[in-house]
Amino acid sequence: MTESEIDYRNKLILAPMVRISMLPMRLLALDYGADIVYCEEIIDYKILQCTRVQNDILETVDYVWNDGTIVFRTCPKEQGKVIFQIGTSDADRALRAAKMVENDVAAFDVNMGCPKEFSIKGGMGAALMTQPDKVSQILRTLVNGLSKPVTCKIRILPKVEDTVELVKLIEAAGVKAIAVHGRLREERPNHANHNDVIETVAKSVSIPIIANGGSSEMNSYDDIKKFRDDTGASSVMIARAAQWNPSIFSQNGMEPIDNVIRKYLKYAVQYDAPLPNTKYCIQQMLHEELELPSGRLLLSAPSVRDICAIWEMASYHDSVVSSHQMKRLQLGTNLSQLKSHLDPDGSTVYEMDCKYDRRLCKNSLSPKFVLHQWAVRHNYTAPKYDTVCHPSERMFRSILRFQGQKYTSTIWDKSKKFAEQASAEVCIHNLQMRASGSSQSPPELPYITEDDNHPASKRHCTAASHFNKTTTECRYDQENKQSLELHLER
Repeated sequence: MTESEIDYRNKLILAPMVRISMLPMRLLALDYGADIVYCEEIIDYKILQCTRVQNDILETVDYVWNDGTIVFRTCPKEQGKVIFQIGTSDADRALRAAKMVENDVAAFDVNMGCPKEFSIKGGMGAALMTQPDKVSQILRTLVNGLSKPVTCKIRILPKVEDTVELVKLIEAAGVKAIAVHGRLREERPNHANHNDVIETVAKSVSIPIIANGGSSEMNSYDDIKKFRDDTGASSVMIARAAQWNPSIFSQNGMEPIDNVIRKYLKYAVQYDAPLPNTKYCIQQMLHEELELPSGRLLLSAPSVRDICAIWEMASYHDSVVSSHQMKRLQLGTNLSQLKSHLDPDGSTVYEMDCKYDRRLCKNSLSPKFVLHQWAVRHNYTAPKYDTVCHPSERMFRSILRFQGQKYTSTIWDKSKKFAEQASAEVCIHNLQMRASGSSQSPPELPYITEDDNHPASKRHCTAASHFNKTTTECRYDQENKQSLELHLER
C-alpha cells in the first residue's frame, strides 16, 4: 500500500498519557512547538464498539461509544500530526480497529510498554515484550494492512542485549520508528532513566529511536536537547514534563502556569472537554501549587464553567456555549433528523439522536419542566415516562407518552433522569415542527442563546465567581426547582 509521509527524525513529541493526551492538550502542545502528538492509549475492543460521527457543531470527527462517551475526538488543526496509540493483544483485532480510524489520523503506534495492571492482565502493553512472536505478528499485520506508518513504544528489558534483540525484531517488522522508555517494567518515575541503554539501542538499528522517560531531567527547552544528546536518539517524547507545563515545547521559554491554564481552558471549552479530564489536566499543571487558593477552588469546582471562573474566563465559557447551542438548535430541529414509525399499539413513535446536556440549560429549567408547564397551560394530560434499562449494560432509555404519541432518543444514557430529559427534548422538537400554521405557540427549549445575556453566568454561587443574583432571587430559583421535582413525582 502507498504510505503517507511522516518523518520521525528531529521531532519533539507529546507522549500518550491517559486522561491527558486528549484533543485540548494535543492542540496546546502543538501551539507551543510540539511536532507530533499522540492520543492516549485506546484499547482495540473499545474503538470497535464506537461509531464515527461528523460533529458539525464542534467541527470535529468523533468516535462515540454506545453510551455516548467520546472515545476519540480529532479536528483539522492536528491533521497530519496526531498519532493514534492502540492497546492490543491480537493482530487481527488491532487491524480491524485501526482501519476504523485510518483516514482520521497520521499514523499508528502500538503500546508495548505500559506496566499498568490492566494492560498486563489483558496481555497488552509491557506483557508483549516477552512474546516476540506475537510482537512481530501484530506489527507485521498492521504494517501490511494499513496505508499509514506504524510505530511502537516499549520499555527496556533487564538485559541490554535482550532489549537490542527486541528492537531489531521490531525493526524487521517494518515499523518506521520505536519509542523507548528507559525504565524497566517494574520501575517508576522515582527511578533514574537508563539513558545509556537508549543510546545503545539507538546505535543498533537504522530507524529513528524516540527517547522517552527523561521528564525528571527537563526544566527547560534546552534540557530537551541535552536529553536527546545523552541518549543518542533521533527524537524526544515528553510525558510528565509536558503535563506539568506544555510550554516546555516552546523555544521562547516556559510561560507562567496561569497563562498556560487559560490557553488550555480555551481549547477545553471550544471542544467540549469533559469535566473530569479538564480538572485532572489542570491538577497536573498545578501539581506543586494545589494548596494555593486557586488549587483548592479547582478541586471543589462542580463544572467546567466554575473552573473557567477561577481564571476569570466565565464570560468566554458562556459565549462559546451559547454559540454551540445556537448551532445545535439549528441542526437539531432539522426535520430529516426526526424519524417516526408505527408502534404495534397504533401510536406513532418519534425518535432522534438526542443527548441531554444540563450545562446548556438556563435559569435551572429543563426540557421536562418546560414540557410539563406547557401541557398544564393548555389543559393537556401531563406527559408520562416509561424508562427501561439496557438488557446487558446499566444504561437507560426513556419513552415519553404525550397526546397519543411516543417520543424517545435513540441514545442510551448512564442516567435515568437524563434519558427522560432527552425524550422530552425530542417531544419539544416535534411540537415545534408541527406548530407551523398553528395558532398555538409550541414550547421552547430552555437553552442559552446569544440573546440571553448568558444567564448561566449567574447560576453558580461559588467563591470563584462574582454573581448578580440577590438572596431572594437565589431562593426563588430553589423553590422553582423544588416545585419542578414535586410535579415530576406525581
